[in-house]
Amino acid sequence: MDLYELFLGSGGWARLLCQGALLTVAVAAVGLLIGAALGIALAFARVSGGLPLRLMADAYTTVLRGVPDLLVIYLLYFGGSSLLSSLGNAVGATGFIGMPSFATGVVALGLVSAAYQAEVYRGAYQALPWGELEAARACGMRPALMFRRVIAPQVLRHALPGLANVWQLVVKESALISVIGLVELMRASQLGAGSTRMPFVFYAAALCLYLVITSVSGYLFLWAESVSFKPYRRA
Repeated sequence: MDLYELFLGSGGWARLLCQGALLTVAVAAVGLLIGAALGIALAFARVSGGLPLRLMADAYTTVLRGVPDLLVIYLLYFGGSSLLSSLGNAVGATGFIGMPSFATGVVALGLVSAAYQAEVYRGAYQALPWGELEAARACGMRPALMFRRVIAPQVLRHALPGLANVWQLVVKESALISVIGLVELMRASQLGAGSTRMPFVFYAAALCLYLVITSVSGYLFLWAESVSFKPYRRA
Protein backbone atom coordinates (compact mmCIF):
# COMPACT_ATOMS: atom_id res chain seq x y z
CA MET A 1 0.00 0.00 0.00
CA ASP A 2 1.48 3.37 -0.96
CA LEU A 3 1.35 6.36 1.33
CA TYR A 4 -1.18 8.22 -0.84
CA GLU A 5 -3.70 5.41 -0.59
CA LEU A 6 -2.88 4.91 3.08
CA PHE A 7 -3.66 8.47 4.07
CA LEU A 8 -5.65 10.10 1.26
CA GLY A 9 -7.29 7.19 -0.52
CA SER A 10 -10.80 5.89 0.12
CA GLY A 11 -11.00 5.23 3.85
CA GLY A 12 -7.56 6.81 4.36
CA TRP A 13 -6.27 7.81 7.77
CA ALA A 14 -5.58 11.49 7.08
CA ARG A 15 -9.01 12.56 8.27
CA LEU A 16 -8.69 10.80 11.64
CA LEU A 17 -5.18 12.18 12.18
CA CYS A 18 -6.30 15.72 11.34
CA GLN A 19 -9.30 15.39 13.65
CA GLY A 20 -6.93 14.16 16.35
CA ALA A 21 -4.61 17.13 15.74
CA LEU A 22 -7.53 19.58 16.04
CA LEU A 23 -8.66 17.87 19.24
CA THR A 24 -5.11 18.12 20.59
CA VAL A 25 -5.13 21.89 19.95
CA ALA A 26 -8.59 22.24 21.52
CA VAL A 27 -7.64 20.28 24.65
CA ALA A 28 -4.39 22.19 25.05
CA ALA A 29 -6.04 25.60 24.48
CA VAL A 30 -8.86 25.01 26.97
CA GLY A 31 -6.41 23.53 29.47
CA LEU A 32 -4.16 26.58 29.09
CA LEU A 33 -7.11 28.94 29.69
CA ILE A 34 -8.19 27.05 32.82
CA GLY A 35 -4.60 27.11 33.99
CA ALA A 36 -4.38 30.86 33.30
CA ALA A 37 -7.39 31.63 35.50
CA LEU A 38 -6.12 29.48 38.35
CA GLY A 39 -2.50 30.53 37.82
CA ILE A 40 -3.38 34.25 38.13
CA ALA A 41 -5.20 33.56 41.40
CA LEU A 42 -2.23 31.57 42.71
CA ALA A 43 0.24 34.27 41.67
CA PHE A 44 -1.90 36.93 43.36
CA ALA A 45 -1.99 34.81 46.53
CA ARG A 46 1.78 34.45 46.51
CA VAL A 47 2.43 38.14 45.86
CA SER A 48 -0.29 39.91 47.81
CA GLY A 49 -1.99 37.31 49.97
CA GLY A 50 -1.58 36.77 53.67
CA LEU A 51 0.53 34.03 55.16
CA PRO A 52 -2.14 31.27 54.92
CA LEU A 53 -2.83 32.07 51.26
CA ARG A 54 0.88 32.17 50.44
CA LEU A 55 1.43 28.82 52.11
CA MET A 56 -1.50 27.23 50.27
CA ALA A 57 -0.31 28.64 46.94
CA ASP A 58 3.24 27.45 47.63
CA ALA A 59 1.96 23.97 48.50
CA TYR A 60 -0.16 23.81 45.35
CA THR A 61 2.63 24.83 42.97
CA THR A 62 5.14 22.54 44.70
CA VAL A 63 2.88 19.48 44.65
CA LEU A 64 1.50 19.90 41.14
CA ARG A 65 4.96 20.49 39.67
CA GLY A 66 6.35 17.53 41.56
CA VAL A 67 3.94 14.75 40.64
CA PRO A 68 3.61 13.07 37.23
CA ASP A 69 0.89 14.52 35.03
CA LEU A 70 -0.35 11.02 34.28
CA LEU A 71 -1.05 10.54 37.98
CA VAL A 72 -3.18 13.68 38.02
CA ILE A 73 -5.16 12.40 35.02
CA TYR A 74 -5.74 9.02 36.66
CA LEU A 75 -6.78 10.59 39.97
CA LEU A 76 -9.28 12.88 38.29
CA TYR A 77 -10.68 10.22 35.99
CA PHE A 78 -11.02 7.35 38.42
CA GLY A 79 -11.86 9.56 41.40
CA GLY A 80 -14.53 11.40 39.44
CA SER A 81 -15.85 8.16 37.93
CA SER A 82 -16.13 6.56 41.38
CA LEU A 83 -18.08 9.58 42.60
CA LEU A 84 -20.37 9.53 39.57
CA SER A 85 -20.93 5.78 39.93
CA SER A 86 -21.81 6.20 43.61
CA LEU A 87 -24.26 8.98 42.81
CA GLY A 88 -25.72 6.91 39.97
CA ASN A 89 -26.15 3.88 42.19
CA ALA A 90 -27.90 6.05 44.76
CA VAL A 91 -30.58 6.93 42.19
CA GLY A 92 -30.94 3.40 40.79
CA ALA A 93 -28.36 3.33 37.99
CA THR A 94 -26.07 0.34 37.72
CA GLY A 95 -22.56 -0.21 36.47
CA PHE A 96 -19.55 2.02 36.06
CA ILE A 97 -20.14 5.64 35.05
CA GLY A 98 -17.01 7.13 33.56
CA MET A 99 -16.00 10.77 33.57
CA PRO A 100 -16.10 12.53 30.17
CA SER A 101 -12.63 12.18 28.68
CA PHE A 102 -12.45 15.71 27.24
CA ALA A 103 -13.57 17.38 30.48
CA THR A 104 -11.18 15.27 32.53
CA GLY A 105 -8.32 16.04 30.18
CA VAL A 106 -8.75 19.81 30.09
CA VAL A 107 -9.19 20.01 33.87
CA ALA A 108 -6.08 17.90 34.44
CA LEU A 109 -4.02 19.99 32.03
CA GLY A 110 -5.42 23.15 33.57
CA LEU A 111 -4.55 22.11 37.12
CA VAL A 112 -0.99 21.19 36.17
CA SER A 113 -0.33 24.17 33.91
CA ALA A 114 -1.70 26.51 36.62
CA ALA A 115 1.25 25.59 38.83
CA TYR A 116 3.69 26.62 36.09
CA GLN A 117 1.72 29.67 34.99
CA ALA A 118 1.56 30.94 38.58
CA GLU A 119 5.36 31.11 38.62
CA VAL A 120 5.38 32.84 35.22
CA TYR A 121 2.91 35.51 36.35
CA ARG A 122 4.67 35.98 39.68
CA GLY A 123 8.01 36.51 37.95
CA ALA A 124 6.42 38.90 35.43
CA TYR A 125 4.85 40.93 38.24
CA GLN A 126 8.15 41.19 40.09
CA ALA A 127 9.79 42.45 36.89
CA LEU A 128 7.52 45.52 36.84
CA PRO A 129 9.25 48.87 37.41
CA TRP A 130 8.03 49.86 40.88
CA GLY A 131 8.37 53.52 40.00
CA GLU A 132 5.41 53.22 37.63
CA LEU A 133 3.28 51.65 40.34
CA GLU A 134 4.20 54.39 42.76
CA ALA A 135 3.44 57.01 40.10
CA ALA A 136 0.03 55.43 39.51
CA ARG A 137 -0.71 55.56 43.24
CA ALA A 138 0.51 59.15 43.38
CA CYS A 139 -1.93 60.03 40.57
CA GLY A 140 -4.76 58.70 42.68
CA MET A 141 -5.49 55.55 40.69
CA ARG A 142 -7.68 53.09 42.50
CA PRO A 143 -6.40 49.50 42.75
CA ALA A 144 -8.81 48.20 40.08
CA LEU A 145 -7.90 50.95 37.62
CA MET A 146 -4.19 50.55 38.31
CA PHE A 147 -4.48 46.80 37.72
CA ARG A 148 -6.32 47.29 34.43
CA ARG A 149 -4.17 50.08 32.98
CA VAL A 150 -0.72 49.49 34.50
CA ILE A 151 -0.25 46.06 36.01
CA ALA A 152 -2.16 43.67 33.73
CA PRO A 153 -0.77 44.90 30.37
CA GLN A 154 2.83 44.85 31.59
CA VAL A 155 2.55 41.54 33.41
CA LEU A 156 1.10 39.95 30.28
CA ARG A 157 3.91 41.43 28.19
CA HIS A 158 6.62 40.07 30.46
CA ALA A 159 4.82 36.74 30.84
CA LEU A 160 4.52 35.97 27.12
CA PRO A 161 7.88 34.15 26.74
CA GLY A 162 7.12 31.99 29.78
CA LEU A 163 3.58 31.32 28.60
CA ALA A 164 4.95 30.15 25.26
CA ASN A 165 7.00 27.53 27.10
CA VAL A 166 3.98 26.47 29.17
CA TRP A 167 1.92 26.14 25.99
CA GLN A 168 4.51 23.83 24.41
CA LEU A 169 4.47 21.79 27.61
CA VAL A 170 0.67 21.54 27.59
CA VAL A 171 0.62 20.43 23.94
CA LYS A 172 3.07 17.63 24.69
CA GLU A 173 1.25 16.55 27.83
CA SER A 174 -2.06 16.38 25.97
CA ALA A 175 -0.81 13.08 24.53
CA LEU A 176 -1.22 11.54 28.00
CA ILE A 177 -4.99 11.99 27.81
CA SER A 178 -5.11 9.13 25.31
CA VAL A 179 -4.94 6.75 28.30
CA ILE A 180 -8.53 7.63 29.24
CA GLY A 181 -9.88 7.11 25.73
CA LEU A 182 -9.80 10.56 24.13
CA VAL A 183 -8.89 10.17 20.46
CA GLU A 184 -6.48 13.05 20.17
CA LEU A 185 -3.46 12.98 17.87
CA MET A 186 -1.44 10.41 19.81
CA ARG A 187 -4.39 8.06 20.18
CA ALA A 188 -5.32 8.47 16.50
CA SER A 189 -1.79 7.52 15.45
CA GLN A 190 -1.90 4.50 17.78
CA LEU A 191 -5.15 3.36 16.17
CA GLY A 192 -3.65 3.71 12.71
CA ALA A 193 -0.45 1.93 13.69
CA GLY A 194 -2.33 -0.95 15.26
CA SER A 195 -4.80 -1.36 12.41
CA THR A 196 -2.26 -1.27 9.57
CA ARG A 197 0.77 -2.68 11.41
CA MET A 198 2.78 0.27 10.12
CA PRO A 199 3.73 1.96 13.40
CA PHE A 200 6.72 3.93 12.08
CA VAL A 201 4.67 5.57 9.35
CA PHE A 202 1.89 6.69 11.70
CA TYR A 203 4.17 7.83 14.50
CA ALA A 204 6.26 9.76 11.96
CA ALA A 205 3.04 11.38 10.72
CA ALA A 206 2.14 12.26 14.32
CA LEU A 207 5.61 13.75 14.77
CA CYS A 208 5.10 15.99 11.74
CA LEU A 209 1.69 17.15 12.95
CA TYR A 210 3.00 17.92 16.45
CA LEU A 211 5.83 19.92 14.88
CA VAL A 212 3.31 21.86 12.78
CA ILE A 213 1.24 22.65 15.88
CA THR A 214 4.20 23.75 17.99
CA SER A 215 5.88 25.66 15.16
CA VAL A 216 2.77 27.65 14.21
CA SER A 217 1.85 28.37 17.82
CA GLY A 218 5.46 29.30 18.61
CA TYR A 219 5.42 31.77 15.72
CA LEU A 220 2.15 33.28 17.03
CA PHE A 221 3.65 33.74 20.50
CA LEU A 222 6.73 35.40 18.97
CA TRP A 223 4.48 37.68 16.94
CA ALA A 224 2.46 38.62 20.04
CA GLU A 225 5.66 39.26 21.96
CA SER A 226 7.02 41.44 19.17
CA VAL A 227 3.79 43.47 19.00
CA SER A 228 3.61 43.93 22.76
CA PHE A 229 7.17 45.29 22.97
CA LYS A 230 6.87 47.45 19.84
CA PRO A 231 6.00 50.73 21.66
CA TYR A 232 9.04 50.31 23.93
CA ARG A 233 11.39 49.78 21.00
CA ARG A 234 10.15 53.01 19.43
CA ALA A 235 10.80 54.83 22.68
